[in-house]
Amino acid sequence: MKLNYLLLDVFTTERLKGNPLAVVLKADGLLDDQMQAIAAEFNLSETVFIQKAQSERHAAAVRIFTPSSELIFAGHPTVGAAVVLGLQNRSTAVRLEEKVGVITCVIERIEKDIGLARFALPRLPEEIGKAPSVMTIATTLGLEPEEIGCGPYEPALFSAGAPFYLLPVKDAEALKRIRLERRGWDEIYPVGRGSIYVFTQTPEERDNDFAARMFEPGMSGGEDPATGSAAAALIGLLVRHADNGQHEFRLRQGHEMGRPSLITLQMRKENDQLTHGGIGGHAVIVGEGTLNLGD
Repeated sequence: MKLNYLLLDVFTTERLKGNPLAVVLKADGLLDDQMQAIAAEFNLSETVFIQKAQSERHAAAVRIFTPSSELIFAGHPTVGAAVVLGLQNRSTAVRLEEKVGVITCVIERIEKDIGLARFALPRLPEEIGKAPSVMTIATTLGLEPEEIGCGPYEPALFSAGAPFYLLPVKDAEALKRIRLERRGWDEIYPVGRGSIYVFTQTPEERDNDFAARMFEPGMSGGEDPATGSAAAALIGLLVRHADNGQHEFRLRQGHEMGRPSLITLQMRKENDQLTHGGIGGHAVIVGEGTLNLGD
């Protein structure tokens, strides 16, 4: 069995920046354990498998795997898969069947191997628990307690399909200085994968409104350069302190890793309730190849 695949960098237009992604094409013949093994072989934060959709109205079914497990939803694989299908089929919109639900993506072709995808969240973010104390968070991040918190934002736990502890810090300098203390992590951050999304406002930066870093102990390297599912969860916290109406923010991630990424966040608040959330970003194809899985 031979399968073609593409390598992309997502949430960027620059090759070798952003968040790497493998997209395996025409993967209908693969069993679950084969997809898991292939994702482990690529050893990227996520690998996407494109399969035939169950509905004729949809462009494809998408399966998303980390090196160790399957995810029901993730942002950068959704953007990457949408850009690939949009560029291949010359489409301006695609519907993707993911485990979390059907996601409609709007696509813009930038160049022959670069595209922009935006999509509405299939599941709006909701608060699912409480964050640890400020003192505990500060110890975890290697910061002082007075550096925890930013403007109106306080630590929280939200999910839009994947749970994240949302931890605001004082400024971009504090974000840069984070030095994790991993002892006792599972007890401090027991929900989900123990993923934390540390963020801050960046009023002094012209190209973005927020900056963030995502840490997860089980991830290779422990940090992710761009995390769409975390940005989706963050919308739930941001909207609390936003006026009614439509809002769009730009969030940078991955700069501290040398993999700068830019994620756009859209939200609409009506009668003090979040009625729409969306994220978007660019993706660029950087390579292609063939998997040879034998007979």
